[in-house]
Amino acid sequence: MQQQYFTPLLEAYVRGYEKRHADASDAPERKDHYFKAKEDLPRVRVVLGFLQGIIPAGQCQSLLDVGSGRGVFLFPLLRDFPSLEVTSIDILPHRIELLQCLHDGGIDNLHPTLGDICSFDAPDKSFDVVTMLEVMEHIPDTEAVVRNAVRLARNYIVVSVPSKPDDNPEHIHLFSNEDLKSLFLKNGCKKVKFMSVTNHRVMVAQL
Repeated sequence: MQQQYFTPLLEAYVRGYEKRHADASDAPERKDHYFKAKEDLPRVRVVLGFLQGIIPAGQCQSLLDVGSGRGVFLFPLLRDFPSLEVTSIDILPHRIELLQCLHDGGIDNLHPTLGDICSFDAPDKSFDVVTMLEVMEHIPDTEAVVRNAVRLARNYIVVSVPSKPDDNPEHIHLFSNEDLKSLFLKNGCKKVKFMSVTNHRVMVAQL
């Protein structure tokens, strides 16, 4: 069976890669396999469904995606909302290099930035929505994460975290619903709601 791809994203990535590395002897390996189309994960479907509800109402014209990683959420987001202005930050340079190839290849609404959410210094209320999927469990200073996300967001912050212990050594926190609710309310959010996803917590905080 022939493997399916996020074709427009893959084509843009290849174009951008060639622009950036055509004459480079030390070019990074091309990562076409990152764009293989898989079924969206349940937590990704839930978040995309939430965005489907607020984008037509004008409540989300710009989005900051924190810790975009391999694009598990970012690529379906770009697929479903090709006009949404998306800033993607990640602490790993090779992730940003891949996303910069996408931008250079024609995904003009994607703005990759090397950065840490705890210290990302964009102006206050720069983004209608901030998404942090599978991010908070990795970061030691959760207060700093939440404070800056609240500062940067105009309307909503969307978070997903594991709901059960696992064997990933990079997961240094395990949050309950009450943990998340307390963190976001005390840092300025008006209300929060939770959506059920197997083995994960998905929370929407409203400002």
